[in-house]
Amino acid sequence: MELRIAGTVNDSIVDGPGIRFTIFTQGCPHHCEGCHNPQTHDFAGGELVDTDTLLTKIKGNPLLDGVTFSGGEPFCQAETLAALGKQIRDLGLNIVTYTGYTFEQLYAGRDKNGWGELLAVTDILIDGPFIQAQRDWEIKFRGSSNQRYIDCQASLENGTVVEAVP
Repeated sequence: MELRIAGTVNDSIVDGPGIRFTIFTQGCPHHCEGCHNPQTHDFAGGELVDTDTLLTKIKGNPLLDGVTFSGGEPFCQAETLAALGKQIRDLGLNIVTYTGYTFEQLYAGRDKNGWGELLAVTDILIDGPFIQAQRDWEIKFRGSSNQRYIDCQASLENGTVVEAVP
């Protein structure tokens, strides 16, 4: 399977807990003012990569605690990321997914476009658009105070947001 990405980071410590392999997806419909990654907005930008290539890179780093799907907007390529996510979880790694959507929007639309499948492999969901007026340098792993750090599996079980502590 192919995934359109803007790039990867092999050893990130800012995109979730522990040491992470971060995949920056290409394409985003949100266009948040002050976005940290505006180069990821264009759906025709970036490059196509085979998910097997990404998985080989992930397997090649024994120090990883997990993998982060960032963006762009990962839920625009949810089906492919969900399939990759299943393979990543089989390696014993956790998954953090960043999204400009809210959990409530994704949960309501979980039957379309692979959203439910991507939620099902996500351990921590960091949701909500970046809001420049709410920028906060003090909160871990988020850019603005409206964004939540969510225990995705507990939230799916309860059908409502269960926040976690980073």
